[in-house]
Amino acid sequence: MQFNKKHFLDLKTLSCEEIHYIIHSAQKMKYTIVSNKFNTTPLLKGKTVATLYYEEHSRSKLSFELAAQNLSAKVINLTTSHEFNRGESLKDLGRSVDQMGVDFIVIRHPLSGGAHYLTKYVNASVINAGDGRNENPSQALVDLLSIYEIKHRFEGLKVAIIGDIMHNRVARSNIWGLTKLGAKVSIAAPPTLIPDKIEDISNISVYNTATEAIIDADVIMTLKIQSQRQENNLVPSMNEYKRLYKLDNKRLQYAKDDVIVMHPGPVNRGIEISSEVIDGEKSIINLQQINGVAVRMSLFNLLSKGGVNLDA
Repeated sequence: MQFNKKHFLDLKTLSCEEIHYIIHSAQKMKYTIVSNKFNTTPLLKGKTVATLYYEEHSRSKLSFELAAQNLSAKVINLTTSHEFNRGESLKDLGRSVDQMGVDFIVIRHPLSGGAHYLTKYVNASVINAGDGRNENPSQALVDLLSIYEIKHRFEGLKVAIIGDIMHNRVARSNIWGLTKLGAKVSIAAPPTLIPDKIEDISNISVYNTATEAIIDADVIMTLKIQSQRQENNLVPSMNEYKRLYKLDNKRLQYAKDDVIVMHPGPVNRGIEISSEVIDGEKSIINLQQINGVAVRMSLFNLLSKGGVNLDA
């Protein structure tokens, strides 16, 4: 099997085998480098990474930067300051960055397909850190790695995803990844926050309340209300939302005894999930944060070797 990817853009087009391979590669990165606290490894020595963020998200950007630095790469940090507001097109800005001789461009863009579009005009490998309402595939890999470390499998797991599915690109990537890997996904959200035809995806069930979705769940993932990406107020009553969808200890009792609770962050405490659950023994939110650097190190390393034999 060959890993022939120059770019990392989504989970929708990856095979089950490719997703598994990235997860296992990230585990190796975590235990040989992150867990052992090695300062750096020379795998990307002489390479340069540019982070091109049109939307602020300090944790994601920091994770990519730390991953690159741990692999001995140089990092060029482009922020959402005035240079992005001069009317320069993504095509022209991408070409300018490419001319600097960078090897990787990590991009977060408000338009769906922004990362895919950029690949047409640059020689560097492009990593999608979130594009509009489409996907955030690296964060989903972080979630998948975290599930695998606890459950040791995906096949047959019931994963409940609760919250703003419509505007949450991490949820979209997780849905593609989980269903490809054999998990059964149950989602619950207000009708205005559920994408059209999502029930057409294999292994997806849609529910009106969180309680229905999490019955016998092995994993529960709650999502942030993405108010900044909503054109209209699609949640008319926050109190009503909390009544039907907030995860608290009472609602958690409907899941399996060994259920794990996740949130890709940032968390609105007391809205999507109660503080008692966030800080409780079933929460693996801290593990998700730890795994972020390992996954992104794995992506940089694999893309730098495009075409390597995955069985080697």
